[in-house]
Amino acid sequence: MREWKGRRYWLVGASEGLGLALAQMLSRAGAEVILSARSADRLAEAVAMMPGKASALPCDVADAASVKAAAAALGDIDGVVYLAGVYWPIKAQEWNAEQVEAMCDINFTGCARAIGAVLPGMVERGRGHVVITGSLSGFRGLPGAIGYAASKAGTMALAESMYCDLRGSGIDVQVANPGFIRTRLTQKNDFSMPFLMEPEAAAREMFEHMNSDSFKRSFPMMFSWLFRLSQFLPDWAYYRIFASR
Repeated sequence: MREWKGRRYWLVGASEGLGLALAQMLSRAGAEVILSARSADRLAEAVAMMPGKASALPCDVADAASVKAAAAALGDIDGVVYLAGVYWPIKAQEWNAEQVEAMCDINFTGCARAIGAVLPGMVERGRGHVVITGSLSGFRGLPGAIGYAASKAGTMALAESMYCDLRGSGIDVQVANPGFIRTRLTQKNDFSMPFLMEPEAAAREMFEHMNSDSFKRSFPMMFSWLFRLSQFLPDWAYYRIFASR
């Protein structure tokens, strides 16, 4: 078990859904949580729901200046959890440039901005904890996932590269790859969502993962097997199953 009491964690994208539920768990465990999102009003409501020491730090991860200012206001932190994300279901035939670019910019580039703003301090101190939220959709390209699947694949590869570089450095790197979670984002889907999880259940998975020594956790476990095993399918078989007809 990781020691949480007295630790300071920055949760980026924690005003609702999975981020809010995870922040509550970390707060109950004794960590001081600093919550970031774009909406100051939602952040204030989220902070009021924390059982322990908490503060709000508005930040727009799509804006480099905003991320830099937030990092400067943070001070030294023990850990960062990147949970921010946007989503629209989009097929290539219906490409919406604004929405696709927003998914890439917030889901992936925003992650790189936020991590890049605090990682140098961790490296200098020789300790830290970085947790990145990927997705089951990031294992391989999926129909109707233009923008989202690519951006999540990017966060997962970022975590893998960081893990390669930082092993043995005193900085723990982890990635969590959830499936469908009941949020305002998945409400946009008009298709069946197998193994749909409530935010609290997904947060428990992430919290357990953060307490472990493992690098990667994909969940729900049975559903994750489909995506993990798909990586071993040859292209002709994979696209016969998943590609649009």
